[in-house]
Formats: sequence, structure tokens, C-alpha cells
Amino acid sequence: MMSGAVRAEQVERFLTGNEMVAEAAKAIQFHFMGYYPITPSTEIAQLIDAMRSRGEVSTVLLPADGEHGAAGACFGATTGGARVLNATSANGLLYSLEQLPVQAGSRLPMVLNLVTRSISGPLDIRCDHSDLMFALQTGWIILLAATPQAVYDMNILAVKLGEHPDVRLPVIVASDGFFTSHQRQSVQIFKNSETVQRFLGPRLDPVTSLDPRHPITFGPYMNDPDLINNKYQLHLAHEAALRVFSDLCAEFEALSGRRYSALETYEMDDAETALFLLNSAAETAKDAVDRLRKTGKRVGLLRPNILRPFPFEELKRATHKVNSVVIGERSDTPGSTGGPLSHEVKSALLSDHHCDVVAVSRVYGLGGRDFKEEDAETLIQTGFDAIQNPSGVPSFGFIGATPGTPHSIPPSVLPPLSRDQLSTKLVQIEQTPEQPKSKVRSVVADPSQLVMRPKRIAPGHGACPGCGIFSGLDQFFKGIEGDVVVLYHTGCAMVVTTDFPFSAHRISYLHNLFQNGAPTLSGLVEVFHEKKRRGEISIGEDITFVMITGDGGMDIGMGPTIGTALRNHRMIILEYDNQGYMNTGGQLSYTTPLGKETSTSHVSRTTHGKAFHHKDTASIMAATGIPYVFTAIEGYGTDLVAKAAKAQWYAQNSGLAFGKILISCPLNWSAEERYGQEILQRAVDSCFFPIFEIENGLTTLSYDPETAGKKIPVAKWLEMMGRSKHLLKTEHSQTLQQFQDEVDRRWRRLRAMSAHPDL
Repeated sequence: MMSGAVRAEQVERFLTGNEMVAEAAKAIQFHFMGYYPITPSTEIAQLIDAMRSRGEVSTVLLPADGEHGAAGACFGATTGGARVLNATSANGLLYSLEQLPVQAGSRLPMVLNLVTRSISGPLDIRCDHSDLMFALQTGWIILLAATPQAVYDMNILAVKLGEHPDVRLPVIVASDGFFTSHQRQSVQIFKNSETVQRFLGPRLDPVTSLDPRHPITFGPYMNDPDLINNKYQLHLAHEAALRVFSDLCAEFEALSGRRYSALETYEMDDAETALFLLNSAAETAKDAVDRLRKTGKRVGLLRPNILRPFPFEELKRATHKVNSVVIGERSDTPGSTGGPLSHEVKSALLSDHHCDVVAVSRVYGLGGRDFKEEDAETLIQTGFDAIQNPSGVPSFGFIGATPGTPHSIPPSVLPPLSRDQLSTKLVQIEQTPEQPKSKVRSVVADPSQLVMRPKRIAPGHGACPGCGIFSGLDQFFKGIEGDVVVLYHTGCAMVVTTDFPFSAHRISYLHNLFQNGAPTLSGLVEVFHEKKRRGEISIGEDITFVMITGDGGMDIGMGPTIGTALRNHRMIILEYDNQGYMNTGGQLSYTTPLGKETSTSHVSRTTHGKAFHHKDTASIMAATGIPYVFTAIEGYGTDLVAKAAKAQWYAQNSGLAFGKILISCPLNWSAEERYGQEILQRAVDSCFFPIFEIENGLTTLSYDPETAGKKIPVAKWLEMMGRSKHLLKTEHSQTLQQFQDEVDRRWRRLRAMSAHPDL
């Protein structure tokens, strides 16, 4: 502690890493947070939104339509001189990656919490550092937080570091997904947020986009030599950041009593070999170092607290007298002898002409594989072996991995369906339209016959009790004749049916992430037809291509889906609507109804749940001019089966077909699973979810509750929805009226469309 300094009062808590981000945010009082849910960083926005509902923060939270949009919103907010926060993981970082160099090059500070996670594919939600390594070239400062306490402290330091006049750069705070983000430890937080506010001081911006009397151009077009000068200035800012970081850490130590340095050294005074590890693995390795020290082995540990700028000189000094260094990486660069971390460490060692260090690197812990004390001891022993026999120890390798053999390929769990099983003629198209405005009619067999049709999805998924996804999909597929290839967006339907090495799918299945499913399937569709044209596939062969989306897939994936629709590929897109991001824990999606309580739209005296109306996906898709659009609910007679048959006909003969089905989700709705069908019917009878179809621009109501004398107010539906029942209380009456008015407006518009051929 600095002489004469008075340590600020702190309180002890028992919190996780994600909770500590929220506590830091509460103390900092960011102006703005743009975000998009992705495991394991999702909790951060949830926690801050809950704080906002309690009046503890005034931060504006913007739920973007994807990580790229969230990054853009954050960039825009920083141009206005705001203190800005974001949080993401894995492919979320990659989706926003294009925006990161833009912000660094524009020298606009903000804080991004990267809760590290393995990058798809294959999809894995657990920790490694493959996402972090992609951030190295973005121009952002990168701080590392090995413990929940460090997460809190680094978020505070990140604000002051990024805003320093010699730096002015955005900062990433990286912590390990699940290991640190969900690990609960005893921590200390400042008792008064004023302590943090005084430490940070006011944000001072040399320019802002919110001063019309002093206009400024952000992001101009640059040529030589301006661009190289810009990049040189960015380089100088990073050089300054290392010095500023050390100064701020000393100031923060005086305030908190906690010490941080650019490179933490542990038992390095007389070490013969040293481990170089990041974040939580280094905490585990300390125990191994302590144990081996007791046996007389001279081993030490190196752990950086800042990765960009890299603590180059500090590493040279710390390793000057050791004989070997073992670099442990939770990532790999395929085709190279080590990941980015290995090359950076080795280049530092190589530049120290006065040391002769043997450096080896090992990849560990990919996909969340635990790193244990025994693993640390294995790495340490590798270091001693390299001292004894430098040429006999491979410079690079993996620990805890095997390449597999042909005999380890997973067996086919389910027998494939035969063509005879799939072509039952239980559903047929009765007529072929000859004019663009014509309609087709599907004839469906009796339900008692339909139940005999084999299921394309076998029993064995792990969905929640009462989940309507698979009963809804089963009804849909009963209307599809012949062979099918399906693509599933990431979401509940994908996750619970494909837990490797098992699969519940009896047909060919593809997966791609939320934002790119439709283009992926469109590419396969075009290859199929081109191969038929070339004679590589029989002319008589036919396959129906279906993309299944839901859980917010029509938010982050809306843009690419519209592009696919405008190109009018011969395929079907089916959206199951459970009104939330259920595969990430029930955050709001754009299909979530107004006022609904979710983990990112809390309800209190001042907040009323989701703040904007639900997305009318079917109308958006109809506006693209595709030949067929429909909505349906599961269990409404054979309506869904008939519409599936029509969708298949259009996909095979005309172009893209889009369907949206409302499915029950007891977990998201906080409703008893036994009432699922009644809730769906009330959604239809209240006109919240009207069922209709649009063929070549002509709208037909499949069911008109008003004509049938069954129309009910929205409140009758909401009274069965546990997470929306608060709207029935007096204090939320205005929100309920807004909801009812919008539902009525959309219903009047739909009825007018059905009555007029030009609407």
C-alpha cells in the first residue's frame, strides 16, 4: 500500500464472476449497455437488468438483434461520450468481430466482458480460450481476470485505463466461462459507489458526436499516409497502456489493498522451470507448485494480468534465469506448432540474448475439459524433462486428448426411414395452380391414419416436460411426403436432439448458428438442383429441404433469412415460437409479447416487462413476396398438416415457403404443462396469434374467432401466463391497454387483407 493512503471501506460478499461484473457495473454506473444473450456471459445483462428494475442503476440496456448489432450500438454510444458496457462469449465475439477494429481505430473507450468459451463447431458451451485469441488483433486492450475478485477489480481498472488521455482505447476483460463466471468465492466490494466514482473521475472526451456547435467526423475515409499514421498512433497507445496500467494498479492497491501487476510471478526467485498459464488454470497450478516445492522441486508460475499490450519486457526479466518454460494454452492454431500465446512467449524468450531457455507448449482443456493439479504436474514434469533432454521432448503437443480411430466412429443409433415409409399418400395436393394468383388445396387423411406415419424425430430428446416443439414438428412432418433434409438453427430443438454421440434424427440433419442457417440451406438446395441438371443425381430424385428455427433465431437470423427469401430458394423455413431465448435461459426475444417478464425484462413498480411489441415474423416474410406463408398452432385439427403439405408443394414447384407455429413452453410461460393446448387456443381466440395463410399475395384466415363468436380479450389469455399475469394489476393497466390496442390493430389489418385481393 502507498504510504499515507487510506484504504476505502469494503464489504465481504460471496459472489460469482458474472455477479461481480454486475456489482462493478453498479458502482461504475455505465450510461449504456448493448447486449445479446449467449452462454455463459448471458447472466451479466440479466443481473444488471434486475438492478435497473430495483432502481440501483440507471444504465440504458439495449437488447440487440444479435452480437453484431450490439457491438454497433455500443460503438454509437461511445461516440457520444458515454461509458459503455457489453458482454459476450465465443461465436458472439466472432459475430461482432468486424466492429471491434472499427472502435479501436476510432479510439473510443468502452468495456467488453468476454466470458471465454469454445468456438463452434462443433457446438460446445464450455470454456476454452479460442475466442480470446481472435481478439488479439483487434486493437483492444485485453485484461485477464483469474478470479471473481479480479473480475470486479479489472472492470473498474478497465474504465480508467481505457479513458486515460495517453491511451483512449476500448478494453476487454476476459474471464473463464463457468470456471470463473459461475464460481462463487468470498470477495470484497466497495461499500460506497462514490469510492469508485472518485477513483474513475469524470469521463473527459476531446470530441463528441453530441455537440452540434462543434461537429466532428467519426470514421473518415483514409488513404496513405494517414492510415499508417493512425495505426502507428494505435501502437503508441498500446505502449503507453502498459505503463498506465502499472500506475493505475498502484493507485488501486492503495484504495483496495489488492495488488495487480502486468505479469504475476509465483515462486519464481529460484525456479528452474516455470509454467506460463492464463486465468483460472493458473490458480489451480499454484497448488501443484506448492506441492512440488515441498518435495524439493524448484518450479514457478507466470500469469499475465494483461494480454494486450503483451508484457514483453516483464516476461524477459522473469524468465532470465530459468532453464525451461512450459506454455499451457486453452486454444490451438491448427497447422502451427502452438497457439498465439506460445508464439508470443517464445518470441520474448528469443529476444533475450542473455538467456538460454528451452520453451515447449501444450494445449489443454479445450471445450471445458477440467484442468486439474495432476495436469499441472504433468506440464511441470515436461519442463524438467526438457531441461534434461531438450531434443527428446516435443516442442508442441496436447494433453488429455486422443486422435481416435475408425473403430471409434459412433454407430448409427436409429435405422434410417425407407422411401416407402415416407411416401404414404396420406396427404395430397388436389389441384395444381396455373395462374400466379391461384391457390392449391391439400387433402389430409383422417388423424387416426396419420398417427401411423413414422416419426422423423425419434423419442429420446431431453426437452423440458410439456415442451411443444416436438409435438408441433411431428404434426408438421406428417404433412411432408418423401425424403427430407433438415437444418436446425442453434436452439432448444437442436441442443436436446443431438447430444454427441447420439441423435434423435432419422433423416439427414445439418446445424448452423442462428445467424446463418437460411443461407447455409440455400446453398445445399442449389447444389442439389445443379447436380440433377448435370445428371449426377437422378432426375426422378426429390428431396424437400426444411430449416427449423426458434429461440430467437428469427431475430439474429432475420437479415440472412430475408436475403434467402428475396432469392426465393425452393425450401421451407419453419419457425417454432416459444416467445423467448429458451436455450440460453429465458431472455426476451423480439417475439416476446409486450409486458412479459423475462430474465432480461424485469417487472417492478417502475418497469413493466418487455418494453416493445412482439415481432410479426409472418408479415415480414410475406412482404418479401415469397409464394407461401402460413401460421398455425399444434393440435388445431389437421390444419398444420395440411399447411405443411402446401408448403412442400410450393417449395418443390415455386420457391420459398415460410411457416410460424406457436408452441407451448411451460418453463418460459410459467404455466402448468397440462394447460398447454388451452393456452394456445386462447392465444388464437384473443387474436394475439391469428392463424392464416398467404398464397401468392392472397390472404386467407384459417380461423376467425370474431365470426365464430369466440373472440376474447388478451387479458383472458394472459391470465394463464404466469410471467404476464402482472399486466392484469392496476399499476400495469396502461401497458395492458397498449398490448390490447396493438393486437386489435393487427387483427383489423389482417381481416382487411383477407377481404381484399390487393392487400
